[in-house]
Amino acid sequence: MKWEYESPRKAYGETLVSLGKEREDIVVLDADLSTSTKTAMFGQEFPERFFNVGLQEQNVMGIAAGLARSGKTVFASSFAVFATGRAYDQIRQSIAYPQLNVKIVATHGGVTVGEDGASHQMIEDIGLMCGLPNFRVIVPVDSNEVRRVIRFVASEKGPFYVRLTRPALPTITSKEDDFVFGKGMLMRDGEDIAIIATGIEVSYSLLAAEKLKKEGIDAAVINMSTIKPIDKEIIIKYARKTGAILTAEDHNIYNGLGSRVAEVLVENYPAWMLRVGMPDKFGRSGKWNELLAYYEMDENGIMKAARKLVEVRK
Repeated sequence: MKWEYESPRKAYGETLVSLGKEREDIVVLDADLSTSTKTAMFGQEFPERFFNVGLQEQNVMGIAAGLARSGKTVFASSFAVFATGRAYDQIRQSIAYPQLNVKIVATHGGVTVGEDGASHQMIEDIGLMCGLPNFRVIVPVDSNEVRRVIRFVASEKGPFYVRLTRPALPTITSKEDDFVFGKGMLMRDGEDIAIIATGIEVSYSLLAAEKLKKEGIDAAVINMSTIKPIDKEIIIKYARKTGAILTAEDHNIYNGLGSRVAEVLVENYPAWMLRVGMPDKFGRSGKWNELLAYYEMDENGIMKAARKLVEVRK
């Protein structure tokens, strides 16, 4: 497969600027990482509505809550490890509980942060944010979807968590595709196994499915951008259809996409299932694509898990 690659962070910054031109209620905060998160693009256009709070993530969330109380639509950004881990208490008490109109858009999520190592590779943020009542959690699959997602969350009241990656992602959706909140997108149909993936793992799942087809394994691939609320209908449909569900995510296999899918299956239609992701351990420093291969999260790792799942199901 030949794809073009584009930075989801850049798409985020560009969309903020576009929204800022359309709406005067849009306000953006950052924690001294605006050149990396690309919120600096908004700051250059609208300096009066942009606040670089510095290395004070807890204050970012507190100020975001106050601005939301005053009627603003607030975007708050930092790296995922700081935006969720360092400021969790403030998010819980000041944003989630009162259901304020704050959109936390974190970049540099997952082991694909790469060379920055375990300290910066946030692999538990989806679990943290899914566990917060009133929060909705989205992991866009590419830059086209980032643009649609940012516009969607800006139009909806209440708190959202949007997780972006550090590396550029392959563009696998078109500009004409719709983002339907709470619904998985079928990227490829199949009869033998369903691979439900999110973020960067969707493209690797498509590569794996193409290679598996040559081995006689017909794999469906579903892009599950919305992690909370998750699309129960499509999960149950493909559990019934294939009898085998494989999840793939750049996140700890506990408390992420795999866990959410397992909850749906055990309560509605138990089926054979395996999870591809970080194996409940901290990462290490290295090039992001090499790390995905090392932890068996690339297409080869997905193929290995798929073969195992098909064999077990027999």
